[in-house]
Amino acid sequence: MKICAVELRSNEAIICLLSQNDGLFDLPECRSQKFIMQDSMDNEQMRKFQQTFKKLLDDYQIDRVVIRTRETRGKFAGSAVGFKLEAAIQLIEGIEVDFMTSQEIKQKLKRNPLAIEFRATGLRQFQEAAFMTGYAYMGKY
Repeated sequence: MKICAVELRSNEAIICLLSQNDGLFDLPECRSQKFIMQDSMDNEQMRKFQQTFKKLLDDYQIDRVVIRTRETRGKFAGSAVGFKLEAAIQLIEGIEVDFMTSQEIKQKLKRNPLAIEFRATGLRQFQEAAFMTGYAYMGKY
């Protein structure tokens, strides 16, 4: 199974690709680590974001997208642009999208802790939350 784990921060979709085969994880190289939305009020840019994201999923033969959820209200609430990006990803035809809350991720990581330090993965520091989301999700399978 190949997944694309996503963390949405304000106007960015930070991604991490993961695959699991016979219990072994693989972090395939990816041409892009994040997508930035400059103007969410521009229909053309929203379409371009969605098409670019779909192209990446097709090129890397991704089976499923997993999005780390954000609060809808309160101090740690997600931005309106983030929710628009989430909807654009959800509406990509032919792809399954799942969500994981921070609490679910913490529980999964507690039961199945990461065997190596995050730095050893070779990913960038800003991808850590997306990676942890994907790793926790893969713990289901």
